[in-house]
Amino acid sequence: MRYAIPFLLLGVIAAPVLAADACSLTIEADDAMKFSTDAMSVPASCQEVTVTLKHVGKLPVTAMGHNWVLAATADLQGVATDGMSAGAASGYLKEGDPRVIAHTQLIGGGESSSVTFPAKDLAGKDLSFFCSFPGHWAIMKGSFKLG
Repeated sequence: MRYAIPFLLLGVIAAPVLAADACSLTIEADDAMKFSTDAMSVPASCQEVTVTLKHVGKLPVTAMGHNWVLAATADLQGVATDGMSAGAASGYLKEGDPRVIAHTQLIGGGESSSVTFPAKDLAGKDLSFFCSFPGHWAIMKGSFKLG
């Protein structure tokens, strides 16, 4: 019975770590212009969310660059279209675009990039993620839900 308290404390200490892991997601992109999933979700209890994008292909960023961009579904096409004229140096995203909720860097094969963003006020919203590299957003997209 003398070991009951340490095990009980271990459970209390580990609980926040487990909850934090549910707020961290990883998604992969490849040289075939595909994300590894078309739907991502985190619990409504997340205060902030971390998304890590891993480019599992081999092509360089100039040929097959990918990023992960989060926006309201209704804004996806406008953000992507405006981003094309912004160019590669800006990750094909218009600088300071208020429609962009979060985004990773534009990366090439073998690279990864992460972004952490506040989850406040995202629950119940119609959100989508996509790759803003020109032409990719039409097929490299999916839904993002908080809740």
